[in-house]
Formats: sequence, structure tokens, C-alpha cells
Amino acid sequence: MKSTFARGIGALVVALAAWLPFGASAQQPAATQPAAAAQEAAPAPKPAAGTTAGPGWNNPPSWNDVSTQQQYASVPGRETNVLIQGAGHEWRKIRNGPVTFYGGIVLLIPLAVLVLFYLAKGPIKVHDPLTGRLIERFSSVERVAHWTMGLSFVVLALTGIVILFGKYILLPIVGHAAFAGLTVLSKNLHNFVGPLFIFALVIFITLFIRENLWKSYDGQWLGKFGGLLSGEHVPSGKFNAGEKVLFWTLVVGLCTVISVTGLILNFPNWNQGREAMQLANVIHGICAILAMSMACFHIYLGTVGMQGALAAMKTGYVDETWAKEHHQYWYDEVKAGKRPEKVVAGSAQPATGD
Repeated sequence: MKSTFARGIGALVVALAAWLPFGASAQQPAATQPAAAAQEAAPAPKPAAGTTAGPGWNNPPSWNDVSTQQQYASVPGRETNVLIQGAGHEWRKIRNGPVTFYGGIVLLIPLAVLVLFYLAKGPIKVHDPLTGRLIERFSSVERVAHWTMGLSFVVLALTGIVILFGKYILLPIVGHAAFAGLTVLSKNLHNFVGPLFIFALVIFITLFIRENLWKSYDGQWLGKFGGLLSGEHVPSGKFNAGEKVLFWTLVVGLCTVISVTGLILNFPNWNQGREAMQLANVIHGICAILAMSMACFHIYLGTVGMQGALAAMKTGYVDETWAKEHHQYWYDEVKAGKRPEKVVAGSAQPATGD
């Protein structure tokens, strides 16, 4: 009896032990559902090659929240809590679009015109022989101010061209590494030469503003375009109407705007906002392009375009024949003793050349 009961208990234990694994798995059907769901779920998007973005970075709702409202920033300062500024995209489109495209055309037009004019007319020369008697045209202070402003303008123009047009012109030629170094150098030169240009500009305007006031005879010179096309002799004062127009539009107008906007860009620690700097950048670029285009005509006439003009700014003196043919009213006043400029013999100063 006891052995039969013991055998029954043993069989029951063996059956229970065999049933437990199946029963446990039957009591946990929900555990298999997440595993199946994990196998059916789409894989997380992989970031693009070469980026450090983690999975889920491309989430438009999150970025829209950042761009449409101010965020928290522990760094003090104006607009530090603005992580994405929509106006920056519009600024980039304007700068890299119409300013760059049409600006390049505006720069090429005067260069093409001057090349054609030189090929057709050649340099402007005096008609009568040089006398050897020289008239002082520019003092040492005036020449230093002119050369300081002029050379700094050229440096700013060249570095500005690299910054604005370099990635379209130079980058395909010199490559990324060389272009990166050249651009950094251009930016630093632009930033540090700019204040020097502004200082020289103020001195230059102060020295030359009186001589560039409008006279009654300037209208006649302007109407006949100084005889540049016809070859007609049109008298003028110390500065003709064309030089006066250049002084007031290029020097006083454009260069002043360029200087003010340049200071805004050069010193962001003045607490100006991003929109102010973006507007200043666009105005700075447009005015600089116009200034470079106008300066091309002055540089041309002051170098290869007119006999004796470069020597006048190098030595400060011009021949009497040059003064009479190009600035007759000024020449007459000097000869009459109504002006402070001196008349000296040719041996006292280097003679003017071509």
C-alpha cells in the first residue's frame, strides 16, 4: 500500500516538473509581443556620412520650436538666446545672390570701358612742349594723406574682392587649403586696415573740401565732359568738375557710408543686433562695389591715362604747360599771385614725366 502510494506521488512530481516550463510560457504571452514588435519596427535613420549627428536629429517639429521662439541661454549677451534666426537665411540669399552677381557686373563694366577707351584714344598728353618751370600742386601733407587713403583703399578693395567673390573665382583655381589661408589673411587685413583708411579719409576730406566746392564754370566743363571725347580744351579750376563729382560722391558719400558700416561690422561688441549687422553688411558690400567702380576711372587717369598726373602726386609739382592745358583758371590765379602755390625752376624739383 505504501509503495503504491509512493509511486503515485513520484509520478505526480515528475509530471508536474515536466508541465512547468510549458505552463510558464503559456502564462506570459505578452512578453513575446514586444520582441515581435521590435523586429517589425523600421530601423532608426542613420546620419549622413561625415556628420556627427545622432539618430533622430532630423526632427522638423523640434527645430521649428527653436526657430520660432526664444530659448534659454546661460551665456549673457544680446540675442544669445536666439538659436536660429530666420532673417539670416534671407541675408545670405541677398549677399550670395544679387549683390554678388550684379556686383561683379558693375565691377567689370568700368574695366571694359577703360580698356576700350585706352585702345581708341591712348593716354591724354599735353599739346605744347613742356617749359621746365614747375608749379606746386600738392603739399607734402596732402600727398601723404592721399597716398595713405589710396593705398589702404586698394588693400581693402582687393581683400574685399577675395571675401565676396573668392569662392567663385579663386577657390576652383588654388584649392580649398590655399583659399582658406588667403581668406583668413584677407579678413584680418580688411579688419585692421579699415580704421587706418577711416583716419586718412577724415584728414583727406578736411584738406580738400574747400577746393572741391562748386564753381559757376564747372557746369560748362561737365556739359562738355571735359573735352575727353572731343579733344576740346575746357578750362577749370584746381579741380575740374569731374574730380569734384568724384570727391562728393565717392569720397564724401560712399566712403563715409562704407566707413560707418565697416565699424558696425568690425566691432560687434557694441551691442548691435544681428539684423543691424546683416543690413550693414549688405549696404557695405553695395557701396564698396560702387566705390571700386568709380575709383577705376580716377586710378586710370592718375596713372596711365594722363601724362603728368602721376608725377604730380609723387613729387607735388606739375609743369606750367600741364597746368595751363588741364586747369587753366587755377594756372591763371597762380601766375597772378592769388594763390599760395609756388612756381619754381625745373632744376629745383624733379621734372614731371609721362
